[in-house]
Amino acid sequence: MNNIDVANQYFDAWNNHDSNAIVATFADGGTYSDPASGGELTGPAIGGYASGLFAGFPDLSFDIVSVASTGEDSVSAQWVMKGTNSGDFAGGPPTGGSITLPGADFITIEDGKMKSVQGYFDQRTLVEQLGLQVIVQPYQMGPVQWGSAVRMNLGNPAKPGAISLTWIAPRSEEEGNKIRDFTQKIIQELPKAPGFLGLVTASLRDKMFSITAWDSADDAAKLTQDGPHKEAMSEFFSGNLGSAASTSVWVQERINAVWVRCGSCDQISSYDRDEGRCQCGEALPDPPPYW
Repeated sequence: MNNIDVANQYFDAWNNHDSNAIVATFADGGTYSDPASGGELTGPAIGGYASGLFAGFPDLSFDIVSVASTGEDSVSAQWVMKGTNSGDFAGGPPTGGSITLPGADFITIEDGKMKSVQGYFDQRTLVEQLGLQVIVQPYQMGPVQWGSAVRMNLGNPAKPGAISLTWIAPRSEEEGNKIRDFTQKIIQELPKAPGFLGLVTASLRDKMFSITAWDSADDAAKLTQDGPHKEAMSEFFSGNLGSAASTSVWVQERINAVWVRCGSCDQISSYDRDEGRCQCGEALPDPPPYW
């Protein structure tokens, strides 16, 4: 079997979604890396990484554009990776987006086995094809920190009677991903919670926040009594999650009216006070929810 045959056997294992066969093409101590692998992988870790891709993209395939020998023990290959993100991927839920992502592998072969595979593709293209945002920003400048945020809006126009604030400090990227998993489970249950109005979460490098709006403080307290929120709290107090955390419930002192701009005369009016009608006589646009 020549080197190109060895490389084709490796790509066949990928296209057959056979993680064990992929690992079997590598020599003992053989390494794999690409822009999303988090560094060099070896042995079972290669199969685990492949299995994660297959779970996120059940129809994953590689169209081989070219395979060529580049030396006595080296092969280069161009390919196009295709698939639809219909499963969980990289700690996030499926986006439903499809990818057609060109890339290349530079392969070293020793005694008919893969000694190393270094893959290259454009991570930004991958993210954008999945319909995700690409935002380039610093982690911190002086006292100011940057991160990412998520909002859940059910369209409920009621004024919040209480706001709950929770934050937790992860000790590692792995714990941050674990907290995100708990947050996703909590988000799935929130629309069914009595009195729930809306949610905003924010993730920074050293703290992860969730802020929820409720009809009343009693409604906010019920969230902690069972389900994934209670499970996350148990993980924290048992020492398995986070270095520090805080929870609180804030009751309103004053919530001002929603001000809305008239689409006809461009003036601002209080929707509640003016009963949904501008002073010019035109009906005001429906106001957005408070939260």
